[in-house]
Amino acid sequence: MKLRQLIAIGLGLLLGAIPLRGQYRDDQFKRDAFTQTYADTTEQAKTDTSALFSFKEFFGGLAHKRTASLKTLTMGSVVFIGGNQIYNRQYWKLPIIYGGIGAGIYGGIHFNKLYQESGEQKYNTYKTLSIVGAGLCYWGSLMDGAIMYDRGGKWPNPAKSTVYSLLLPGLGQIYNGEAWKVPLYWGLIAGSVHFYIDNDTQYKRWKNIHNLATADDVEERPPQSGETAKYYRDVYRRYRDYSMLFIAVTYLLQVIDANVFAYMQGFEVNDDISMRIEPTLMPYNQYASASPAVGMKLGIRF
Repeated sequence: MKLRQLIAIGLGLLLGAIPLRGQYRDDQFKRDAFTQTYADTTEQAKTDTSALFSFKEFFGGLAHKRTASLKTLTMGSVVFIGGNQIYNRQYWKLPIIYGGIGAGIYGGIHFNKLYQESGEQKYNTYKTLSIVGAGLCYWGSLMDGAIMYDRGGKWPNPAKSTVYSLLLPGLGQIYNGEAWKVPLYWGLIAGSVHFYIDNDTQYKRWKNIHNLATADDVEERPPQSGETAKYYRDVYRRYRDYSMLFIAVTYLLQVIDANVFAYMQGFEVNDDISMRIEPTLMPYNQYASASPAVGMKLGIRF
């Protein structure tokens, strides 16, 4: 009789412990789920993402006391021209960059003065070419910094791909090995530029017609009324603004595309898919049955 009582008590304790163990596992799962940290919280990660630009990182890189990212170097070199070349220890390029930019600015000022004095169109052309030359030297310094920046690695550098796309649309896609996207983006940009020019021409035309139709001291008025001219003027101005917006959106989209797909090339994807089936004990919880149950667990790994 005592043996039966001991067995009954033992079974009762065992069956009572199973729901408690199931509840403990549920509580542990909920606690772990809400306290799990999936992001990198190291000090280095905080430093890299806490600010868009770091003066300490930029000038520390120029002094060769620390490693600087391409993002920081490019943003700093926008103002401090030649920063990329100093970081890469290519000091011989600085006279070329500053000489080209300085000559272009001086030529622009000089030929603009001659154009204002004489009114000859050739000086205006020289002025434009000088300013364009200075801009190309400035642009070339940034592009050279991105090209010469090398941190190693098997996959394309997302920062380099982004800078490439910012400086020349489509170059980031070529760097990522996706040159087939270049005609798509260039086609969208070229089409948007065409519509912008066409709509701007029509906008200026109807604006001039509206001014003539509503002026008081005009002897010969256009056949269109002022209200009609105002309507078409506003329509073409709106279409022109839409075209400019589409150019900006396409440009931004190809920059994002270059950055994202450069990151994605670092993911290792293969055809190794495995499946495992095993029995499992489903513990008690407040949302399911009142007692544990035996079931089957299916796990797929890819």
